[in-house]
Amino acid sequence: MGLYYGRRIRPRDKSLVYRSFFFRLLLLFASVFGLFHGRWLLGFYESHRLPERAELKNWCCSWYFVASIIVTVLVCCLYFYVRYHYFTDSVRRRQHIQKIACMILENGWYETEKGVQNSFFKDVSMPNKERIVWFPRIYYRMKRGELIVKTEISMGKYQDQLSHLEKKLESGLFCELVDKELRQGIRGTYVEYHLLYDMIVNRIGIEEVKAEAGRLRLMKNIWWEYDNLPHMLIAGGTGGGKTYFLLTIIYALLQSSSKLVILDPKNADLADLSSVMPDVYYRKEDMMLQVRKFCEEMQECSDKMKQMPGYQTGNNYAVLGLPAHFLIFDEYVAFMEMLTSKESTELLSYLKKIIMLGRQAGFFLILACQRPDAKYLGDGIRDQFNFRVALGRVSDTGYGMMFSDADKEFFLKQIKGRGYADAGKGVVSEFYAPLVPKGYDFLKAVSMVLKSRQKAVSLDKPELNKKEMEEDKSLIKSV
Repeated sequence: MGLYYGRRIRPRDKSLVYRSFFFRLLLLFASVFGLFHGRWLLGFYESHRLPERAELKNWCCSWYFVASIIVTVLVCCLYFYVRYHYFTDSVRRRQHIQKIACMILENGWYETEKGVQNSFFKDVSMPNKERIVWFPRIYYRMKRGELIVKTEISMGKYQDQLSHLEKKLESGLFCELVDKELRQGIRGTYVEYHLLYDMIVNRIGIEEVKAEAGRLRLMKNIWWEYDNLPHMLIAGGTGGGKTYFLLTIIYALLQSSSKLVILDPKNADLADLSSVMPDVYYRKEDMMLQVRKFCEEMQECSDKMKQMPGYQTGNNYAVLGLPAHFLIFDEYVAFMEMLTSKESTELLSYLKKIIMLGRQAGFFLILACQRPDAKYLGDGIRDQFNFRVALGRVSDTGYGMMFSDADKEFFLKQIKGRGYADAGKGVVSEFYAPLVPKGYDFLKAVSMVLKSRQKAVSLDKPELNKKEMEEDKSLIKSV
């Protein structure tokens, strides 16, 4: 941000909108009215005399004067209509500054002292008037649809209030907090709040969802950085858009070099992918086997990495040119209810190994369920999911399980694919899953991506014999 912090908020800003409205209206009215009658008024000024009563009466009663008033009022109305409908950012900026100033004043987060009020009559006592001697340094800035509010940490008695403004800012400005940072600047230490006042404009289409450089783009301003913040937890009720969100993730990951294993115990939408791609399972025995194999492959990959040339301590799979592996597990809680106590304990042990050890080897878990009960995610497993999304209708208890009692008010909007997300920064913000066009054929799209990948492999490996190519192509069936 450089040296510019933004517009500093002052006590007088408590009436910023009204003052701005009044002075702009007065200036515009005087300008337009002067175009009609400026020459007439200038004549009296040059003659150094005031208009007589009869002249004023004739002037005010003339049709020209009435017409000028009507035109001036219409011009003022047109100006404010255009400003409030086509320059909304400027209007909203003043409203935000006024609200923040009122918040400070109404909560009493400032210091005053009683000043001496002089009187013309020395023997008349005047009550002392309070004046503000200290007002917190708060800066406001709007940048490309993002609001940045900086509050100084002065180590005074209002430090706790000023360093925990996120809830007030979200509800008061009707915005969503996307980031909160503690920064050291030349003017002191500041808490910097980043908010978006219109999250839905950051929604992207399925064609814009990309997996590259160890991260997956899900909104214009939200990425899942799985290389640094591995494992995703998705919760949501029926009709919330959870299935389409999973299909979108699968489609995006397939466009990279990633390898996917998909588990769908209910044999529903994700299981349909078995007709166009490999490694899709829905039977209990097959699913248990694939989880175990995924865990074993992770351990083997971790051992092989240490033997590869160029390996250094701290290197991950991407540095060594290895592909990422994703285990996508839908309806996890429903599957756990199918298992015996021994089987559920075994499954949890495998999942815990993947979650704890998978990051360096590039083995990641995407787990979806209706509600992440601790009963099925014991031993602190739930806390290891760094990216969390709750879509659609979720109960207060469900939000508490997902976001660990975050200090945030959750609202339900009847928009499919809308919910809340924590991108691993400890900040819960409004989230919109990528938009999927009506009638979109995922099976056809996935089939085309796999064909494209197969073609790329055959070009990279010309020595691949015909028999092997035919065997690989048989895994893909056209829709």
